Amino acid sequence: MSLSRVWAMSRKEAVQLRRDPRSLALGFLLPMALLLFFGYAISFDVDEIKMAVLDQSQTQHSRSLIEAFERSGYFTAIRHIERYDDSERLLGHGEVRLVLVIPPRFSQDLLAGRPAPIQVLLDGGDANTATIAKNYATAIVTRYSASLLGGQAALSVPVVTEARVWYNETLESRNMVVPGLIAVIMAVIAAMLTALTIAREWERGTMEQLAATPVHRLEVVLGKLLPYVAIGLADVTLAVLAGVLIMGVPFHGNVILLSGMTLLFLIGALSLGIFISAAVKTQVLATQVAMISTFLPALLLSGFMFSIATMPIVLQAFTYAVPARYFITVTRGIFLKGVGLQTLWVEVLAMVVFAIVGLTLATRVFKKEIA
Repeated sequence: MSLSRVWAMSRKEAVQLRRDPRSLALGFLLPMALLLFFGYAISFDVDEIKMAVLDQSQTQHSRSLIEAFERSGYFTAIRHIERYDDSERLLGHGEVRLVLVIPPRFSQDLLAGRPAPIQVLLDGGDANTATIAKNYATAIVTRYSASLLGGQAALSVPVVTEARVWYNETLESRNMVVPGLIAVIMAVIAAMLTALTIAREWERGTMEQLAATPVHRLEVVLGKLLPYVAIGLADVTLAVLAGVLIMGVPFHGNVILLSGMTLLFLIGALSLGIFISAAVKTQVLATQVAMISTFLPALLLSGFMFSIATMPIVLQAFTYAVPARYFITVTRGIFLKGVGLQTLWVEVLAMVVFAIVGLTLATRVFKKEIA
């Protein structure tokens, strides 16, 4: 093991990288473009829900209830209908997500001190939106009932829930999406970048020159990794700055800890790309294999889009082999919670194993011999 030979290989790879504008664009422009695009495009927030109103009471009480829905900021009344049958047509065509039906005796029941039922019709085609809209509607009606009783509605039940949200007080999905996006994007980009390295040597005919040198396989792998590690660290730095300064995501953690965890993750992800490149030996096929083996697992099985706890047991077991799962936990924990090693030690251990396995596979599969 010679550091001078590793440095020489690293300089050689940096020169090749500088002469390849496509790889530079892939390394610097694509991650930021994906972060900004998906950071604004992906949102789990549900607001501005279009609703229709069937007010059969036409009283001050019914109008104040409708105003309570509109003042909440979650609902927008775009239609006032006259017949109950119109609700099915509006929901069926997707023109509205919710129909608020206020019966004729609504005001009379309130004035008489009787329960005054209302009906909320929801479009269940989008189960997530329907569930959230139902919860919003329930909360609005509860507050409206409390206002009618002078704020004493809570006294009618023995137990009252007072919720307090920690870490993401505004419940904005962007605060959760952006840290996860950094992990997913870097998992894909890192593997794709180094998937071109060994394959490029074969296609350009320079593998013969490399085979004639006394450089050990591990020195070749480490030398080829170093420029891309620098690119990956620069990408993550820019992504964190963009997330905090442009997209307003809070950052409560330790920058040094995030840098160290990022370095571990990048070594494993970049080594995976070199392993693929050495195994398939063509740039086109290497890029395709890298995309398939990183993008879908990182997007679907890492906990970024879907909760791992709700997956079938078999898929939950498979997620332990997805490195992005651990890095997403790290980025979200450091960004939103400001947690340290005492909380993230399992993820640290997993990424150390990932880096070691990646380097081992890349070194074992890479052959200097010319067949």
